[in-house]
Amino acid sequence: MSTRRIVILGFMGCGKTTVANEVAHELNCRCVDLDTFITERERRSPAEIIPDQGEEAFRELETLALRDALQDKDTHVIALGGGTWITPANRTLIALYDCLTVWLDAPFELCWSRIMSANAIRPLAPDRETAQKRFDARRSDYRLAERQITVNDGVSATDIAKEILIQT
Repeated sequence: MSTRRIVILGFMGCGKTTVANEVAHELNCRCVDLDTFITERERRSPAEIIPDQGEEAFRELETLALRDALQDKDTHVIALGGGTWITPANRTLIALYDCLTVWLDAPFELCWSRIMSANAIRPLAPDRETAQKRFDARRSDYRLAERQITVNDGVSATDIAKEILIQT
C-alpha cells in the first residue's frame, strides 16, 4: 500500500464519497467522509449548520475537522466536502501531511442530475443557476490538485478507484 494518503476532491455530486470508499476498500484501509465526520462531531449536518451559522462559520468547523482527520494516522483516504479545497488554509494543511490530491472532474450536468436525484438539502446549491456559478468559480481551485480524473456518467466508482490507484 502507498504510504501517501489520498484526498478526493471535487464538486458536490461528482462521486467523492463513493470513489473514496472504493479506494479505501481496494487498499483495505480506513476512509473518512469529511461531511459525515463533521455531522458526527457537531451532531448536525453541514446542511443544518450553514443556514444556521453561515458558510464562514461552517468553513472554520470544516478546517478543524480536516485537521483532526489528517492527524488520525489510521485514516488513509479522505473525501472532502465540495468546498473544502477552495479554502487556502485547507490546501496548505493537506500539503503539510503530504497527501495525494485527486480531483474528480465531472461535468456540471452530471453533478446537477445527481444533486437533484439525491433529494438532499444543499444550502450552497439551492437552484441550478447558483450551483452552476459555484461550480464555475471552484474549478480554478480544483485544478490545483495533483491529479485530475475525468468522471463521466456510466464510469463506475471501481474503475475510477483503479485509475487513481494506478497513478499512486
